[in-house]
Amino acid sequence: MATSTHNGLVIVAPRAPYEIHQFPTIPPVDDEIRVHVKWTASTPLDLHEADGGLLIETPFRTGSTSAGVVVEVGPNVKHLKVGDRVFGFAHQQPKWKAHQEYATAPEWVFGKIPDNFSFEEAVTLPDNFVTAFNTISADLGLPTPWPKPDGYVPPKVDHPILIWSAASSVGRLTLQVLKFYGYHHLIVTASPRHHEALKKLGAEQAFDYRSPTIVDDLLNASQRGDAPPYPLIVDCIGSLEGTIPPISKIAKSGTTVAIMLPVILKHASEKEAPEYSMDASVGAQWAEGVNVRGVRTHFYWKNPLFKEKLQLEIMPHMLAAGHVVPNRTRIVEGSTLLERATKALELLRSGGVSGEKLVWRVSEE
Repeated sequence: MATSTHNGLVIVAPRAPYEIHQFPTIPPVDDEIRVHVKWTASTPLDLHEADGGLLIETPFRTGSTSAGVVVEVGPNVKHLKVGDRVFGFAHQQPKWKAHQEYATAPEWVFGKIPDNFSFEEAVTLPDNFVTAFNTISADLGLPTPWPKPDGYVPPKVDHPILIWSAASSVGRLTLQVLKFYGYHHLIVTASPRHHEALKKLGAEQAFDYRSPTIVDDLLNASQRGDAPPYPLIVDCIGSLEGTIPPISKIAKSGTTVAIMLPVILKHASEKEAPEYSMDASVGAQWAEGVNVRGVRTHFYWKNPLFKEKLQLEIMPHMLAAGHVVPNRTRIVEGSTLLERATKALELLRSGGVSGEKLVWRVSEE
């Protein structure tokens, strides 16, 4: 009997065009499920891998965020069943990947989509939801108890927390998760057109990061005596040219700065390859006593609570309850998987995507 196969997207070399290859469709074992992948969402990591070859060996199967339908379950699956609509962030093995018609992965990397949300809406969450929780817990050092106790008051509740580039997908989710846990001094930077939306999500104050006086504006807005003005800072971009220089002037001794990796030393363009560093402290003069941390989302599963419940339970619950909301979407159209994926990559490369998530169909049916 011939082995069933399916289409999958592949990077064959950095900055080479995507290709479609055929891969065996793998039945689930143990606690795995097989998902017919319907939709995916593009992430900055897609660009870092395709243009910069970041941490990959080619040929490389792509994609980490998916939404689809469970078509088969392993014998030890406890929470999901055939026919469930699911969404998840899955990256560790080629058979888990999102940019292919069928993915086979453990059920803990998926959650059931609440009934009143579409695939297109749900798929905007997983990678950023996981990144937000991982950043808050592993890098900012703040607890994320689940279930959240009644009347919960978090540690450092009165400390201002600065989220730089908060209109980004991960910024929006970080803002919402911090608000859920009771933090209210949430200060953000973003383009002015995003300020009101961010305040509705929980921001106390919003500043224009393009302002020539942004550093002074932020320092003047938070006067805490000998304490650092912003004890906790999240850099949602990690750009040596854009975000790191002003943040390094704001961070004082005692500040923890969580920077999304990789640090972008040179942005990708149509003519030039990008350059990256996995050293979060690169290229800036940080004050003595500043704790600079590079966010490594792919290791979130080392937290036992996150592995067991973050996507399977916490993510669906918080979406259904309205504690987090889907990102604005831009649907990338095209007649084939290859065309849609290529268009999405070109949009990422152009840098013209702001305040919205690129989503596109994977399977034709």
